[in-house]
Amino acid sequence: MANFFKASDKKTTKAKSKSTIVVNIDKLDMNGCGVGHYQNKAIFIDGCLPQENVEARLIEQKNKFSRAKLLKVNVASSNRVKAPCQHFNFCGGCDLQHLDYNEQLVFKQKKVTELFSRSGMNNVTISQLPWQEPIVSQPWHYRRKARIGVQFDKKSQPTIGFRQKSTNQLVPIKSCTTLVKPLSDIFPILQALIAKLTIKKAIGHIEVISTQTQSREALVTLVIRQLRVLNEQDRALWQACAKQHQWQVVFDFGADNIEHLNSHQALTYRLANDIDITFASDDFIQVNQNVNEAMVEQAIDWLELEANDQLLDLFCGLGNFSLPIAQRIEKVVGVEGVQTMVDKAKANAAKNQLSNCQFYQADLNSAWLEHDWAKHNFTKVLLDPARAGAEQAVLQLAKLAISTILYVSCDPATLARDSQLLLAQGYKIVKIALIDMFSQTKHVETMILFSK
Repeated sequence: MANFFKASDKKTTKAKSKSTIVVNIDKLDMNGCGVGHYQNKAIFIDGCLPQENVEARLIEQKNKFSRAKLLKVNVASSNRVKAPCQHFNFCGGCDLQHLDYNEQLVFKQKKVTELFSRSGMNNVTISQLPWQEPIVSQPWHYRRKARIGVQFDKKSQPTIGFRQKSTNQLVPIKSCTTLVKPLSDIFPILQALIAKLTIKKAIGHIEVISTQTQSREALVTLVIRQLRVLNEQDRALWQACAKQHQWQVVFDFGADNIEHLNSHQALTYRLANDIDITFASDDFIQVNQNVNEAMVEQAIDWLELEANDQLLDLFCGLGNFSLPIAQRIEKVVGVEGVQTMVDKAKANAAKNQLSNCQFYQADLNSAWLEHDWAKHNFTKVLLDPARAGAEQAVLQLAKLAISTILYVSCDPATLARDSQLLLAQGYKIVKIALIDMFSQTKHVETMILFSK
């Protein structure tokens, strides 16, 4: 009896998956996917916008929701625009190219607000969030660093591109509208080059980075994850291509085995007041140069720095915030979980002739108040954690009772959680703003200023 019921249920689901349905889209979910209702349950359809009527094909049915594939937009939203990228419907890199850019910002602000509401803030508080103007840059050709995938078919022919939505398969990319101009059209060049290599399937991926030389000229660096030894014929092919396009090429053989194909210049980006940050290809940096510069300047502005301030910079990384702030105040103490990043932050401070910066390694998700560096008389704090947020750090910061805390977040869910902890300790939100580091995508970054 049970077996018969299960078999019948599967057949029904399969038959329905072939049918075309008509759905009215009510809203976007947190991932930018259209949400409507069908047969008294939510249905999720990628590529749709609120107030649209669409035709779709069912592809998945669960007890509480369904998923469908968009076939046709019968009634389009006034906010719908034509996606400029020919790969948008297949590539997993972007989510919102079909949505007017200003409305992308509205969507992202609503996303933050909704997550704050879910975290327990009451409606009155939510309606009074002190939103400031968002930090934005040009919505296209903004990304200065990316990892390009390389896959080979049975005939050893390469596919160069990014992952498809919800799969590990690559979309063959011809041009990317989010990469900065020196990188956006690099795909056909790589495709032609790799097809000529004699050792096939030797490349894992390619990191592409656009920076500037010391004389402020554009510099494109390629880091090739090489899985096998490079022979002389392939080396000559890479050298000829690098010379033609003026690339700096590095081969990464794993286990810290690095080979520079040609003359190597350090990877560096510049902030205001001639602050230079040197980094390695595998270090985390903010990929949107213009937004990063504006973000650092806004942090300085919101903190209202004074000459006698002592600032604690948690999750300090390479010194992206620490060094510009150190130019303006008495002392900065930066703390990071990875020792190599601490070493690089120290080197960057020395390179920029800043002697009032101290950097330390510590696990900020454990008890750190007993460290000597935590016993300074800090007047202000800046946090810039990874997606996991800063829950343990925030709980300990509350014990220090520092009056001003600036939180820079790359995940609104963990930001909402950590903000509740600060609000419970008597802090209030003074300012909040979006940081649109990744336009055309669902990703949201946020800056919040707390005062006790």
